[in-house]
Amino acid sequence: MSEVLAIGEYQPWDETAFAEEFGAALLQDLAALTSMPVSERNRVRVVAHKGHARFDGATMDLLPQLGLIANFGVGYDAIDVAAAQERNIAVTNTPDVLTDDVADLAAVMLVAQARQLVQGSDWVRSGNWGAQGPMPLNRTVRGRKVGIVGLGRIGHAIAQRLAAFGMEIHYHSRSEKETPGWRYHADPVALAEASDDLVVALVGGPETEGYVSAEVLKALGSDGLIVNISRGSTIDEYALLGALEKGTIRGAALDVFRNEPGIDPRFLALDNVLLQPHQGSATIETRQAMGRLQRENVAAFLAGEALKTRVA
Repeated sequence: MSEVLAIGEYQPWDETAFAEEFGAALLQDLAALTSMPVSERNRVRVVAHKGHARFDGATMDLLPQLGLIANFGVGYDAIDVAAAQERNIAVTNTPDVLTDDVADLAAVMLVAQARQLVQGSDWVRSGNWGAQGPMPLNRTVRGRKVGIVGLGRIGHAIAQRLAAFGMEIHYHSRSEKETPGWRYHADPVALAEASDDLVVALVGGPETEGYVSAEVLKALGSDGLIVNISRGSTIDEYALLGALEKGTIRGAALDVFRNEPGIDPRFLALDNVLLQPHQGSATIETRQAMGRLQRENVAAFLAGEALKTRVA
């Protein structure tokens, strides 16, 4: 049994690389750990983790020699970091390599929802263009004020893209950042009041649970669009559904949800929301880069070297 265990639904190229580089064993999910013989679990020093299942202290205790959890993805809110620290287990993630693809999708989703691109495609395919003429007019993004909720790596990259569309950039984060003249707001309600549209680029976890609240959505107003490429937990989803159903905001474009992929069926009945299957980083190029960075952290740990992207 290898010292390295890769857990999750990996692409074939990652499975091959784990086998060739580390002789790693592969498991589909964390639940499969309980069926492993104790003697095999006792040899595992590294888990390469991919997925959103909760990796808690009890799960860590199944692997008494565990020293590293190498997460696939920039978000590591599924991992109980405090429990890992108590057990002297390091945690790494895969930042930066996915920034551009996630930022691209966020910008495209905002423009697509404003310009009604999906509805336009349906208008042509249904024959309505020929039978009824042009579809109803849509809206521009140029000249609108967009608020970025969370100006980390991804939020900054989103702001750069939307500035290129002629949007005025406002933002909220834990502290004011050095920017090319973008306007800082100390709380999310103030940001929403100053913005025409919002893009949520927060990290997940308890600290950002429901961060975009009913009050924030109310402050955004009836002409506002909201885009979320962070985590489904960062928006009060019940309040968001109510705002979309009542028209107290104009629409939303969402790549993430609570309980995904089993999302709330109320979303499916709405014609003012663009739905995506959590595919912000889902390009071949980026997923390959994420896998390489994850394995670089594994290799560094086994060699006793400094971890490349340690978060805990």
